Amino acid sequence: MNLLKRFVKPPSGFFKALISLSLLLVALGLIRLFTFSGKVGSDDDLYQKYFKDHYRIYAVNIPHDLNFSGEPAPVEDFEVRERLDREFLINTYWQSQTLLLIKRANRWLPSISRILKKHGIPDDFKYLAVVESGFQLNVSPKGAAGFWQFIPSTAQAYGLTITEEIDERYHFEKSTEAACKFFKESYKTFGNWTLVAASFNLGITGIQKQLERQKVNSYYDLLLNEETGRYLFRVLAMKEILSNPAQYGFILRKKDLYPALPGKVMVIDSTINSLPDFAQKLGTNYKLLRFYNPWLKGDKLSNPENKRFSILVPSENAKNYKALVKEAEALEEKNGQRDTVIPPAQ
Repeated sequence: MNLLKRFVKPPSGFFKALISLSLLLVALGLIRLFTFSGKVGSDDDLYQKYFKDHYRIYAVNIPHDLNFSGEPAPVEDFEVRERLDREFLINTYWQSQTLLLIKRANRWLPSISRILKKHGIPDDFKYLAVVESGFQLNVSPKGAAGFWQFIPSTAQAYGLTITEEIDERYHFEKSTEAACKFFKESYKTFGNWTLVAASFNLGITGIQKQLERQKVNSYYDLLLNEETGRYLFRVLAMKEILSNPAQYGFILRKKDLYPALPGKVMVIDSTINSLPDFAQKLGTNYKLLRFYNPWLKGDKLSNPENKRFSILVPSENAKNYKALVKEAEALEEKNGQRDTVIPPAQ
């Protein structure tokens, strides 16, 4: 015992007081916790005070210089401003959805920008893909599908193939090329990029009819159906939020964003009787092959006419996330796409 006392000294008066004070604060905190929790259901005034003291939701500032493809949005118009406010609030406070869009946009927007630039289409049109599909391959109730949500007749009119085994509405590059063809045709009609964007939702003829019927020449002066009436406002909100995520409370690091999908292109000019077997021979699996090539609908690719199809073969790093990210970054640098990636907040 004497030996123990030599090495373990009793706490001094100061430390005794400090320990006593700490225990007192813990006890008071527990008392307050149990007092409050016991009154949550019975003391509405206490609950309401706690709610007011701790819960905050802020309105969103509407930028004064919003524009689509260089064409100003009339934010001074009270009705336009209120419709913009709706879309900014929805997309700011639907945090999970917008966070996913920011992550996915890092994968797809650089490539969309590259194709738009090749065709002389303003870069702002990439945000139509965000609004149309959210970069998901869903099918709408009207049968619209793919990144750009083409209905079958429009897709085929702009050169996309749709069969039992192939649906090029799900082909990222080909469907974006088809969208560019539409934008060019529409611009010849309207000479106004805002109306071109609206026509992608309602159709060229649909916008023409409404302009003539309502005797106006601006999208912002048109009374339209709910979907088309919100369309440009949603695009403008997504453009602003995705371009400046931190301004709207979305804090992401570079590593939080989804990387591009590096791989190698293989040109096929014959029938593939079994895509699962084909995938195995390439050192991957059917699931990843379909993920990289969602335009392949079944488990085979019939090709009696020996057409040339380009299949994107998954990278060897597809199952190693860190290695895949490094490969994707190297690909971005090689293609000069770094500057078009959404800037992370920190």
